[in-house]
Amino acid sequence: MPKVVHFEIPADNPERANKFYADTFGWEISKMPGPEDYWMLKTGPQDDPGIGGGLMKRQDPSVLQL
Repeated sequence: MPKVVHFEIPADNPERANKFYADTFGWEISKMPGPEDYWMLKTGPQDDPGIGGGLMKRQDPSVLQL
C-alpha cells in the first residue's frame, strides 16, 4: 500500500497556526520563497519514520477547520 508522503494544513491565520504547531509538537517551520504564503513543516529528523507537510492560508472557507 502506498504511504502518505506529504500533508497540508489550511489555516485562517497561518502565523498563529505555525506558532501553535512549533510550540505544541516541536515542528521546524520555514517559509518557502516566492509570492505565496506557504510554509514547509518538518515534523522530525530526516532519518526518522514520519512525514512532512505544508501550511498555507485557507482559500476555501468551506474546508474543515480543526
